[in-house]
Amino acid sequence: MADDISLNPSRDDFAALLDASMGGRDFMEGTVVKGAVVGIEKDFAIIDVGLKTEGRVSVKEFGVDETGKPTLKVGDTVEVFLERVENAMGEAVISRDKARREEAWTRLEGVYEKNEPVMGAIVGRVKGGFTVDLGGAS
Repeated sequence: MADDISLNPSRDDFAALLDASMGGRDFMEGTVVKGAVVGIEKDFAIIDVGLKTEGRVSVKEFGVDETGKPTLKVGDTVEVFLERVENAMGEAVISRDKARREEAWTRLEGVYEKNEPVMGAIVGRVKGGFTVDLGGAS
């Protein structure tokens, strides 16, 4: 005879099952997550970040070698920014460029806390000053 818990699961039971099925990973929109490149189709890399569907990122966001070919290969592990878990087409919305910016801001916050100087490159001029690239954060 089955026990009472399996017949009437509680919210805590459901939460534990959901956490176990997701492998303990916490997928929050607006965070940087690791993913595996599972395919490359034309100009897009298909990246599996552990959700029910993969996301697509332009291979241009990962860079190209001197011959113009993408440096990205199937099987590579990359960090991407999770914008949305799922869009209208059922795909994860991810971005490599936003992941780089997020990493740069985290690095800048650490440098600021230590009160250390930073080096940057002027990339544009605006009214009253300049736009400066600080290693990906501008």
